[in-house]
Amino acid sequence: MTRRVRRKLAHSKEKNKEIVGSNSENPDDGCLRSSTICDLDWMALPDDTAIQLFSYLNYRDRASLSATCRTFRLLGSSPCLWDSLDLRYHKFDIAAAQSLSSRSKNLRKLRFLGAESADAIISLEARDLREISGDFCRDITDATLSMIAARHEMLECLQLGPDVCERITSFAIRVIALCCPKLKRLQISGVKEVTGEAINALAKHCRQLVEVAFMESNSVDELALGNLTSVQFLSLAGTKNLKWNSASCVWSKLPKLVGLDVSRTDITFSSVMRLFLSSQYLKVLVALNCPVFEAEVDNHMTYNHKGKILLTVFNDIFKAVGSLFVDITENESNNLSYWRKVKSIDRSMDVIATWIEWIFSHFLLRIAENNPKELDAFWIKQGAALLLDLLQSSQEDVQERAANSIATFVVIDDENATVDSQRAEVVMQNGGIQLLLDLARSCREGLQSEAAKAIANLSVDSKVAKAVADIGGINILVGLARSVNRLVAEEAAGGLWNLSVGEEHKGAIAEAGGIKVLIDLIYKWHAGNDGVLERAAGALANLAADDSCSMEVAVAGGVHALVMLARSCKFEGVQEQIKSGFLTAAFSVASLLDQAARALANLAAHGDNNNDNAAVRREAGALEALVQLTSSQHEGVRQEAAGALWNLSFDDKNREAIAAAGGITALVSLAQSCSNSSQSLQERAAGALWGLSVSEANSIAIGQEGGVAPLIVLACSDIADVHETAAGALWNLAFYPTNALRIVEGGGVPALIHLCSSSVSKMARLMAALALAYVFDQRTEEFAPGGLLSEGTSKTMNFDEIKRVALKKIEAFVLSFSVPQNFAAAMVSSAPKALGQVAEAVRIPEAGHLRCRLLTADRVLNSMFLFFSAAEIGRFVAMLRNPSSILKACSAFALLQFTIPGGRHTLHHTSLLQNAGAPRVLRAAAAATTAPIEAKVFAKIILRNLEHHHLEALN
Repeated sequence: MTRRVRRKLAHSKEKNKEIVGSNSENPDDGCLRSSTICDLDWMALPDDTAIQLFSYLNYRDRASLSATCRTFRLLGSSPCLWDSLDLRYHKFDIAAAQSLSSRSKNLRKLRFLGAESADAIISLEARDLREISGDFCRDITDATLSMIAARHEMLECLQLGPDVCERITSFAIRVIALCCPKLKRLQISGVKEVTGEAINALAKHCRQLVEVAFMESNSVDELALGNLTSVQFLSLAGTKNLKWNSASCVWSKLPKLVGLDVSRTDITFSSVMRLFLSSQYLKVLVALNCPVFEAEVDNHMTYNHKGKILLTVFNDIFKAVGSLFVDITENESNNLSYWRKVKSIDRSMDVIATWIEWIFSHFLLRIAENNPKELDAFWIKQGAALLLDLLQSSQEDVQERAANSIATFVVIDDENATVDSQRAEVVMQNGGIQLLLDLARSCREGLQSEAAKAIANLSVDSKVAKAVADIGGINILVGLARSVNRLVAEEAAGGLWNLSVGEEHKGAIAEAGGIKVLIDLIYKWHAGNDGVLERAAGALANLAADDSCSMEVAVAGGVHALVMLARSCKFEGVQEQIKSGFLTAAFSVASLLDQAARALANLAAHGDNNNDNAAVRREAGALEALVQLTSSQHEGVRQEAAGALWNLSFDDKNREAIAAAGGITALVSLAQSCSNSSQSLQERAAGALWGLSVSEANSIAIGQEGGVAPLIVLACSDIADVHETAAGALWNLAFYPTNALRIVEGGGVPALIHLCSSSVSKMARLMAALALAYVFDQRTEEFAPGGLLSEGTSKTMNFDEIKRVALKKIEAFVLSFSVPQNFAAAMVSSAPKALGQVAEAVRIPEAGHLRCRLLTADRVLNSMFLFFSAAEIGRFVAMLRNPSSILKACSAFALLQFTIPGGRHTLHHTSLLQNAGAPRVLRAAAAATTAPIEAKVFAKIILRNLEHHHLEALN
């Protein structure tokens, strides 16, 4: 099972591009219900109702709907529908801007994303534009920003951030001052240097400027800021290299300064106190996460002075803010929420509270991204509560940043998808899940996307995941995953991915239609949209691990979708991106392939008669794609591809098809190169060869391709899962004398001897013992030259000496299950109780999954765990006649494991033994005077088992 968390949106150009469209089908509890839409007579709606429905659409869908008929064209052109545009979630270029220019005459508010959209804004005929807000403005240049300012002289508000604006300089700020005299709010993040000349230009030309924020800058002329006499709210959060002594003296004299934010700066204690005590009109001083100041704070610090409040990480922020509003009672714990309900009679207090929300949303997002250790207690004590409060703000951008902050601050390890359970559960316990789901039901795509991302990350915690499911979150996420807005669908699919980790949620996702939706996402989005495809494939991989969901995935076309995904994003594409320098994109594709291969592996992993297993084979190009993925540059992709091939190899036709697709060569190469890789990759590489080696042709081919040597290396692993699968493969290979000889020549005997005597896995010890038995049951000796030396053994140790040591270890393995008094009792009496005590003592539970099968010309029946044929049964029966008493005991021990009542394939095994004439040989072994006691007792138990199953068959 895997999960995925996302801390913030990627900044790559690919992420900034969007597909035309909007959320045309909302979740059941959203603004537009699909059933309602179908039943409506749209033409009969009153105009105001139709216009209201138009307002729920993004501008693309609004324009498309307006083109359907004359009535809708008139209604869709209503000025109220075009006073605000949010361009962030759609591809907006110059062509799109020109197509909208006729509708933009009444445009007042605009939000955009990235440099390409910023360039296109210049082409809009929106001379009366009052407010522009841009996200991810890292690549916007002075020239672009200057042109925007020159084209929109009526501009009153300009916000660029929270991402840093690396290419904007003070030159653009001067142009803004010259071209936009009506400017009231200017908020820019990340300008490296804000010069005194730029600030003085603002002071001279923008006389109505009331709010200024120069955040994350390396340098700001603090003395020039003293010339902004109209400014009421000033933020320098995250700005460096300020001269605080002179700054505090100058700023404290600003005649209208009401709110000042110096969070995340190196302001000193003395400067804070000078500003706090000396500023005549100052109401709110925000000094959050200021290390120098906080180091100097003592227990006598004053946070409230003559109607002014100082907000720090030490004091009760809710209580401090509440002191600004005289009508808030002491019993009201969440004062900002209370203020929103009652609203202050004093308009200035409303403006202050709105500014505080904006400041908090920026601060909390920044510290969530940086996650300083010293603020762990702050998050639990009041940070999480502040975020939940901001989710209820009337400012949409504040709500989005709050949701983004929640998604970010709970994550403590992106790579391993780890969240802080304490933080996640604080959000849950304070009603945060319901608040986020309410936002997810919004008709605003920005809120949908950020809320879905927060829900997805929180759902990594199992308790939160249960809460999300219990209050209907799965249905909401499934609805959002249907969105034609890529980012909304992507975050919703991420939520389903994380929820699908829990076994208890898989059925609910399927019941809500989630499987079909996830498969549709793979068909809907092309390979360039790796985020949504990865999340859809990851969710399907988790769902495919459940038997019933696996069937539904296959029936709904999931096999075809996943194979298409694996084939369209093959590792060559990843290599090309690496060569071109696009490492982020390359790893994104690798992660996508990882999930697609894992989904196919899970689909192929359900029982002996798994139709999904065969369905993968029947899908054109599926096996070829998986074989190619075993050569990926990325270990995770190789691991999942090998796992898929391992599971697929349980089907007899798949084994031959995998070999025909070059699977043997690819898997041998993988096994040769994975000795220093992860445990999981080693196990799956050995497991896939194990599965393929069931076939005689494949087993011989594996030996010829050099597969014995890497399997011997893996058999030397200290990891039980790795050496167990390697031992299983070597056991299958050792059945054929040429491979047995390769095992000897390659130094495999010492490795198998070590496993037989030292492994913590009983199954590994059993298979190592059986492999050694195959090597030394006289067939290999016919091919072994005299005096054969094996690598890693003493040069004086010849073949006979190797055999002697191996047989001693086999004997020790069998005797390790012996209880002398039980064996003595079984020799004296063949009573069921005596034999039953021995059988129970030697039983290896995992061996119940063993299945011997009848080998015919064209079919080998499937197995869940291990594979061998009637020829192998015959070989074990023949060993009962072997002169070696140790091999007699070993073969009897193995046959006992195959026939113990209650085993999964016991009836099948007893049938094979009957057909091989085993009862006569077993009776002779039980009566032989020279046979070892273990062989005699085991033979008695096997005969009893055969008789028991014969009577069962008759009844």
